Amino acid sequence: MSHSGFRLIETEHGVPIKAWIKGVPFDPGAEEQLRKTAQLPIIHKWIAVMPDVHKGLGATVGSVVPTKNAIIPAAVGVDIGCGMMAVRTTLNAAQLPENLRRWRTAIEKAVPHGRTSHGGRRDKGSWQDVPNRVSKTWAHLSRGFQAITEKHPRIAKSNNLHHLGTLGTGNHFIEVCLDEEDRVWIMLHSGSRGVGNRIGSYFIELAKNDMRGWIANLPDKDLAYLREGTEHFDDYVEAVSWAQEFARHNRAIMMDHVLGAIAQLKGVPAFKTDNMAVNCHHNYVNMESHFGEDVWVTRKGAVRAGEGELGIIPGSMGARSFIVRGRGNPDSFHSCSHGAGRVMSRTKAKKRFTLDDHIKATEGIECRKDTDVIDETPAAYKPIDSVIAAQSDLVEVLHTLRQVVCVKG
Repeated sequence: MSHSGFRLIETEHGVPIKAWIKGVPFDPGAEEQLRKTAQLPIIHKWIAVMPDVHKGLGATVGSVVPTKNAIIPAAVGVDIGCGMMAVRTTLNAAQLPENLRRWRTAIEKAVPHGRTSHGGRRDKGSWQDVPNRVSKTWAHLSRGFQAITEKHPRIAKSNNLHHLGTLGTGNHFIEVCLDEEDRVWIMLHSGSRGVGNRIGSYFIELAKNDMRGWIANLPDKDLAYLREGTEHFDDYVEAVSWAQEFARHNRAIMMDHVLGAIAQLKGVPAFKTDNMAVNCHHNYVNMESHFGEDVWVTRKGAVRAGEGELGIIPGSMGARSFIVRGRGNPDSFHSCSHGAGRVMSRTKAKKRFTLDDHIKATEGIECRKDTDVIDETPAAYKPIDSVIAAQSDLVEVLHTLRQVVCVKG
């Protein structure tokens, strides 16, 4: 059944699902996962589904799950606070060199990225010598971290300080983009890195243990939740809020380092950043008021799009990205998509596409063109234009960006 912008999916034993999926692929695995989540007794009103929806680990990517007096740690996931940051500069396309290889190299030097030696001490994705800016921010974050690890010592054994201001792997990236007026933007995508992963994994297990007596009644053990009023619930809220703050700082530090590296390049004119900057999460949980009730809203691969709020919807390595303004649609719990959304798994993409396919798809973009990034090739994702068209009642597009440099972990 179709309504203004969404398709209404009724479920037999649960709340309805409102899905913004007109004109985009919607895989049966994701629908089955959503139907299971809809059966939980803690869901408020309905589940909202974004056009970049696809099956995820534990919970569906591209879903907005409002819960009453409880949170599902696996729905928030392990990349807590993952999100986007974009900054517009006063540079324009005419001021860029013909060959952008030096720009890419400078960015790669300024920000640790990727992962080696199993994330051990010599990992190239961590700081070996922690820069001043990182130490200062960590001093601000460390008190909260200490409070968390005093109660949960296992979280202390994580990559925390050495990951602050680093990119990571997979779909995390740093890009130099041009907008519709050829102005230069810097855009990046990352989250709470190793420490967020440790916090997420740890509390997902705690939730399963706490519900051990009841877990057989759950449609899926990954949907184990923590209830308000329990010790672990309060501890999780404290830890997840801290990880979300870490993620926001992580992006801000990377942005500073990237802008600094570009400013030092020979031949780059002096530039500033203007007042157009966005820093938004798309994997997180937050207390919000919807339909007269205060509820926990988990956005798993979704961005808050309240009335007038700015968000970022990136395309894949070879596609356009969008700076958007929210319309505050109550049906979506004030949300929009967080990207294009995968149409196939990483394994499938590596089997399906050749290096030549990838080189062709990323023509004109200064980026990695090797077999290790084939799982991120544009064709592994839904067409971003269709994804944007499917949510015209959720956001309006302010700027369209096309990347000219892309750094991947």
